[in-house]
Order: sequence, then C-alpha cells, then structure tokens
Amino acid sequence: MFISIMILIVAIALPSINRNISPNLYLRISSLLLLYTGALAFNAFYIQSIGSGIGIYSGWFQITLFTQLFDIVIVLTGSVILIAWPLINHKFINNNLELIEADKNILSINNYRIKYSIIVLISTLGSLLLVSSSNLITLYLSLELQSFGVYILASLYRHSELAISAGLKYFLLGSLASCIILLGCGLIYTFTGLTNLESIYSMISVIDNNNNILLGFSLGLILIFIGLLFKIAAAPLHNWAPDVYADSATIITTWLTIIPKISILLILFEIQTHINLIENINIILELNPLNYIINNNYLWSKNLLLISSLLSLLIGTILGLAQSKLKRLLAYSTISHVGFILLALAINSEQSIEALIFYIIQYTITNLNTFLIIILFGYIIKNSFRDLIQSIMVEDETGTENDINYISELKGQFFLNPVLSISLTICLFSMAGIPPLIGFFSKQFVLYSAIQNGYYFMSIIAIIVSIISASYYLKIIKIIFTEEVNTSEYSDKENKIINNLNSNSEIEISSTNSFIISTLTLSILFFVLKPSILLNSTTILSLSLFNF
Repeated sequence: MFISIMILIVAIALPSINRNISPNLYLRISSLLLLYTGALAFNAFYIQSIGSGIGIYSGWFQITLFTQLFDIVIVLTGSVILIAWPLINHKFINNNLELIEADKNILSINNYRIKYSIIVLISTLGSLLLVSSSNLITLYLSLELQSFGVYILASLYRHSELAISAGLKYFLLGSLASCIILLGCGLIYTFTGLTNLESIYSMISVIDNNNNILLGFSLGLILIFIGLLFKIAAAPLHNWAPDVYADSATIITTWLTIIPKISILLILFEIQTHINLIENINIILELNPLNYIINNNYLWSKNLLLISSLLSLLIGTILGLAQSKLKRLLAYSTISHVGFILLALAINSEQSIEALIFYIIQYTITNLNTFLIIILFGYIIKNSFRDLIQSIMVEDETGTENDINYISELKGQFFLNPVLSISLTICLFSMAGIPPLIGFFSKQFVLYSAIQNGYYFMSIIAIIVSIISASYYLKIIKIIFTEEVNTSEYSDKENKIINNLNSNSEIEISSTNSFIISTLTLSILFFVLKPSILLNSTTILSLSLFNF
C-alpha cells in the first residue's frame, strides 16, 4: 500500500505522466491496488502461526486471523467505494468540447477524482495499520493517518461552502478527540512507563494493591475510550456527525460512515477484550467497595459502553424521526446502529463477540449498498450537463453537483427507476430489521446475547427503538413508491432518465456499478438461503478470541 501510494503521488506530480492518465483510470488503478492488498491479506491465512498471532516491527503491530479478516473487509469496501463514482462519458465530453473549454471550472471534476483516489488510499492505509496496532504510539499515529485523510475528503469539493464547512467542523472536533486520546496515552505511559499494549496488560494483571498505577491506567483508558467514541459519533458525542455527513458530498459520506468506524470499533474491541481478560484474572484482591470501583477497569469500561449504547439507540432513533434531509436521516440511522454494536461490545461474551463481528460485516454491506444506490439516483436525477456546470459555478446551499439532499427528491422514482427503487427498499428494510433480511439476523444475534447475559432492560430498549426507527425508513419508501411525479412538468427530465445510459449523457452508469449493487442487494436479500459461510466464519473467530 505504501509503495503504491508513493508511485501514484509521483505520477500525479509529473505532468508528462499525469496528462496521459485519465481521472477514471486513477480510480480504477487505486481500486485494483486495494484488491491486490486484499489478495495478499487473504494469502496470509495460509500461514500456520498467524492463528496465535505474529508480532511485526518489534511488536508494534500484531497480525492475527481476526485482523487479517477485517483487513480484507476494509480493502474490499474501499475498492467498491472507489469505483462507485460513475465514469465520465468521454464521447459526450468530446462532443461538447467547446462548451467545456469555455468554462475551465469543469476541469475541477477531474481533479476531484484524482485527489479522491489518492486520499482514499492514504486513509485506508491508516485503517489497516490501526486494526493491527499493539502499541500506544502506533495506535495514535495510525488513527491520525486515517483521520487526516477523512478531514481532507470531507472538504474535497472546495467550490461548495457546505463542504468546506463540514471539513472544518470535522477537523476541529476530530482534533479535539485526538487530543483526548493522546492525553490518555500520555497518562498510561506516565504511570506504567510502557507503550506496548501487551506489556501494559501483563503489568496491570500482576500489580497488587498499587492504586496509583491502576488509577492512572484507568484514567488513561477512560480518555482513550471517550476519544474513540467521539470519532465513531456515539452518543452523547454525536452532534458533529449529522452536519458533516449532510454537508459532505454523498461519495465522501459513503466513506465517512463505513471505513473509519470499522477500524475504530475493532481497536475498541481489542482493548475491551483485554480488559475483560484482566478481570477474569481477578487482580482486585481488596474487598473495599471504593477500591473495587476505582480499580476495576472492566466495571467502568462496561458501564461507559452501556451508557453510550443506550443514548445512541435513543438519540439515533428519536432525532431521526424529525429529519427531512436524506443524509442527515442516514447519519442518525448510523448512530442507532452504533448503539447495537456498542451493546454487543459491552457484553463481551462468546455470543456477543460473534454478534459483534456479524453486525459490523452486515452494517458494512447494507450501508455501502444504500449509499451506492443514492449516488446513482443523484446522477440519474440530475444528469443534465447544464445543471452540472451550474452546480460547479454557483456556490449555493445544495452542496455538490449531483447529490440528493432531501428525501422528497426521490419522489415517484419507482415509476422511473423500478430496479434501483426496489434495491434501495431492500436495504432500508434490512436496516429496519425486517425478516428474513440480513439486518434482522444481526439485531437478533445482539439481542439474543444481551438476554442470555441478563441485559433485559437494554434488550427491551433496543427492540422498542428498532420498531420506532422502522417508521422513518418507511417514510422514504412511501415517497419512492406512492407519490407520483407530475408528468406534464417533468416530461423532459423523464426522457433523460429513461435514456441516461446513452451517449448524450455526460455520466456513464457502468456495468461495474450495476454488478456491485445487484450483488450486494442479493446478498442482503438471500442471506437466509446460504448463511453458513458468513456465520461459520464469525463463529470460528469468536470462539478463538473468547477462548484465548
């Protein structure tokens, strides 16, 4: 990944090379690089010793089957997001060359694509390193490498005031979260003198009646947890997410809602798992309740996650009901999903670990497909070349050129694009937890593990918010299916939509986009017919992690 990024940077910097490579080709090359990285990670499964873990670079990174699996998930998802941007129709561009040359601002579309591909690769590299980090230094540096990429992505469309505002807000609040994490790392190093996580866990597990070290370790981990929860927009640290997601371009929001959350949730899982192991060793020898509360790291970490899970479920559901903007609604939907994931993470049992892994994979598939469909809807509905130029020249409140901002813009799309509408409906039903879609089983596994471990109140709350959240998903579906478009007013637009794949459109909806959406939709719809592949993988991983 690092070598590939360096080569692409050199190619972009050299005019002789850059002129001969189209922006579409940059996206395809970057996507292939991610696929090749995933193939290398998959090949590592054949290394026998990786089952017990391999420390590399003097133990700064720990490679296991768990990290390799999610490396593959991250690079595959990143590759799909890269090729999700519909291609520029060069035949149309050549036919309208005079118009393009009359307004040089159209060239900024190409720059977006080039910058998008290289920044995505850099952010992906940070995510891969973060998943495998086993040292406080590498944890922080990997997190910042990932974060710097998404800060730039949020404000990539510099012609949009909203995009610049979203990037600035994301940068300032994300930097605050990074400072909190760095302070937590500093406290742990100050009290333990160590940065390697395994060494810190081993030291804490054998310390007896040393309240200063344990207190410093607890305070440091609390700050790290708070910073990481801030970065995944878990309530009550969620206020920045709806604004940033809504104001960024949809292609950028797709990245923000998936990749950073996967890597941060996995590092949270690694820390919580080791805290659970320390609790099982029973390092607390004193029966004084005050000392138990101060020193029992597992108690505070579980309560912190449970409180954040409860607030995420409630806030993500209740505030989502009042949204009229599509991406803000999906932002609150994401917060609600984070609540389910944090619930499984807090329980930290054999069943909950399996539910956690399955929910993350399901969330990735469903959310990715939803945003891919919304991106295509945006290009189909707003595929007028005149609209494209005006959106670049005019900095209005609508943001970027081909985004769907309001739910009402999907009005009557079933009658114009039935296949895409049905695919989006399947994704929304899956998010709502309607059986027999994959989203239903992910919520069922989390609720089953919660009930098995005695978390009845959280289970009841999760069931109630799932029922309530179904209403705002149904609101989108109702607009798509029941409200017809005024044919007399939009007859010209209908003709464009029907013929959006012809040579008169400036955007090509490629067969690759269609194949990806159809594959993801079928995996969501027909998971129940062949669930063994995914379920067996999650079961094996959870058993190995729990037993270890």
